[in-house]
Amino acid sequence: MSNTLLAAGFAQEAFDSFLASRNEPGWLLDLRRAAWARFCELGMPARNDEEWVRTDIRLFKLDRFGFPAVPPIGSDMPRALLAEGVELGGSAVTSDSHVVGSQLAEKWAAKGVLFGDIATLVAEHGDVLRPFFERNVVNPNHDKFSALNAAAWAGGALLYVPRRVTIDEPLHALSALSDGGVDLNKTLVILEEGADATLLSETASISENGGGFHCGSIELIVEPSAKLRYVNLQNWGNQVWHFAHQKAHIASRARLQWTIGALGSRLAKVNQHVALTGEDAEAQVNGVMFTQGRQHLSYNTHQHHMAAHCRSDLLYKAALQDDSRTVWRGMIKVDKPAQRTDAYQRNDNLMLSRTARADSIPGLEIEADDVRCTHGSTSGRVDEQQVFYAMTRGYTRQEAVRMIVEGFFQQVFDRIPIESVSEALGEAIGQRVRDI
Repeated sequence: MSNTLLAAGFAQEAFDSFLASRNEPGWLLDLRRAAWARFCELGMPARNDEEWVRTDIRLFKLDRFGFPAVPPIGSDMPRALLAEGVELGGSAVTSDSHVVGSQLAEKWAAKGVLFGDIATLVAEHGDVLRPFFERNVVNPNHDKFSALNAAAWAGGALLYVPRRVTIDEPLHALSALSDGGVDLNKTLVILEEGADATLLSETASISENGGGFHCGSIELIVEPSAKLRYVNLQNWGNQVWHFAHQKAHIASRARLQWTIGALGSRLAKVNQHVALTGEDAEAQVNGVMFTQGRQHLSYNTHQHHMAAHCRSDLLYKAALQDDSRTVWRGMIKVDKPAQRTDAYQRNDNLMLSRTARADSIPGLEIEADDVRCTHGSTSGRVDEQQVFYAMTRGYTRQEAVRMIVEGFFQQVFDRIPIESVSEALGEAIGQRVRDI
């Protein structure tokens, strides 16, 4: 069990104590109270909801978890894969929803950049940050998990880049989880007009076999002509319950490259949404998933074209071994004003066992009449001829399969602009591949 003490359950008395412990402005406390009221009203997702029909959470018991009351003491920190070999401009670390430390290079702080613990920064710079919090980019009323995070978020990172400031060094954020712990982190990234930045963000458990509960949110606000590269790696222990809502707002002429890696957790249910809200906005979304054992990873992606002349390109690839399962539901939605939309989504699945299962459900909802929207999906097993050929060259069967898996993901790796990051993802996946 975790050495983090938890206030009993997500109950009213525990929420009141949580609010009393926060050093936050009144407007933020009001947002939390409104979200809490909604959390109390909402029930757990029903099996007959289309979004949840393929994801069974009956074994998840929310009342076994609660608000982290005191920071963990004496815990080791997990390896930060994305930070290795990278010259960073700043870093932020939390553990079990509590800040461990953060730092930002002076040259970026001098230009007005804010980066670090989200709670500290909102307490110190509330006047600047309030409009972005009040946007509710992630809808707190979507379901019980989004309402819980909006009411009770703790820990996580905030990045604010002023107008026309370019940060040419990646920043890094790590959220760690002890066995049985609770992670309620919120990530908020704000790039003002013409800004440019790269953020590497990862979640990881201290123990590979650790359990716990993550209920998180990610909000990316990319204002006109800004450019954001965001990499998010989910690497929890194999008994963690992972629920997250993630959304990007991309304004006119802005560019977003969003890469996710999903490797850990017992069960993951993630909603990832990109909204192209201004003309000539562009989003590239890349996903890498690797599952094993009895893992269940479910990702709902939504490319929402709200303005004309926008482009979105989504590529998700999953490799599955053992009795694991993935569910990908993708939707391209084009509003009536979004003429000349160019949107594409693709999901490819590589089956490493006969008992693994991949559900791939692409969808289109188009109201405009001058668009190009396409989608594709493939599923298949490892080619035994390729395995045999590699083994004739002296490789073991496991080494041969590992090479085939790495080649399968290479299209996504090639899109990542930081070589060490793509190598780290490849290494993390390669270590999980077993003989088949």
